[in-house]
Amino acid sequence: MILKKYQKYIFSIFLKKFFIVSIIFFCLTIIVNFFEEIKFSEKYNLEFYFPFYLSILNAPSLIFEIFPFIFLITVKIMYLNLNDKNEMKILNSNGVSNYNIIFLLSIVSALIGIFLLLFYYSFSASLKSKYLDVKNKFSNSNEYLAVVKDDGLWIKEAIDDSVYFIHAEKFDKIKLKSITITETDKYYNSKSTIISKNANIKSKNWYLENVIKINSNGDKKDYKSLIYNSSFNGEIISNLFSNLNSLNIYELHDLSNSYRKIGYSNTDIKIHLSKIYSMPMFYILMTILGFVIINKLKNFKSRFFLIVFGVFVSVVVYYLNYFSVLLGNNGVLPIHLSVWAPILILFLFCNIGILKVNEN
Repeated sequence: MILKKYQKYIFSIFLKKFFIVSIIFFCLTIIVNFFEEIKFSEKYNLEFYFPFYLSILNAPSLIFEIFPFIFLITVKIMYLNLNDKNEMKILNSNGVSNYNIIFLLSIVSALIGIFLLLFYYSFSASLKSKYLDVKNKFSNSNEYLAVVKDDGLWIKEAIDDSVYFIHAEKFDKIKLKSITITETDKYYNSKSTIISKNANIKSKNWYLENVIKINSNGDKKDYKSLIYNSSFNGEIISNLFSNLNSLNIYELHDLSNSYRKIGYSNTDIKIHLSKIYSMPMFYILMTILGFVIINKLKNFKSRFFLIVFGVFVSVVVYYLNYFSVLLGNNGVLPIHLSVWAPILILFLFCNIGILKVNEN
């Protein structure tokens, strides 16, 4: 496809503004996150550069969440610049309608969205994973000593002078099934093994049922029930896997399959994946929405009002998306509908807006 001169111009100016706005938000994100990381660094007496280093690792993942609003701001800035130079009037007077401009902006937004989906998300996820690993090394927290595999849930925890390796074939929020708890000393010499059919892990005092305890000398003893004092409960274990932003798309699919095999709900992962796949369309609609809004408010002299109104629209869209996903997580809405419902609403408003701006 051979682009006309005005098409190349619109493409180039949008890309330039998008890059500048993204860099500004990236820097702001690092600055805000920097102060949070200072607390962590002071707590563990880390080197002076660590807050900045951690902020850089964490920023790309945070930026991915606000890209829709970056598109909204970008198109507004681009429109105002063109309008200030009377270039919008020149384009319109030469037969380039608002519809043509919106169509071009939709194409470039889609191309950027596909790039962000295919490349940027994996990049940000890898940095987020590195960020969590670095913090875990210094904090010595139990937070990341758990993993889900095809054969079930695995947990490692240290209590006093003992190390416990826990395996459960099934996990469902506050219940474990087919549990094996192996106790070793700090040198990993076996001390005992506990085998249980079911466990209630609502609290950190796990209630084990139908228990067999095998000591290191091979002696066995049966218990109708037994209490195991853990550092974890069902809520903590569930939260261990809540940071899905540290996993790339392939890892998310693998984790979803593993959750399904052990009987644990993979709703969060399905919603997260659906959100990622919907992003290019979300970017297109936010670009169109930004153009429609600024086109209608272009005669307002107060740039402050335009900024405030843009923030207001961003907040409305954010909470619309947030509550819709919340309904999906709680099972009120089907998974895919919870993600796509806000997009469908935006699509409706954007189509109405396109009809209006093309009348100008």
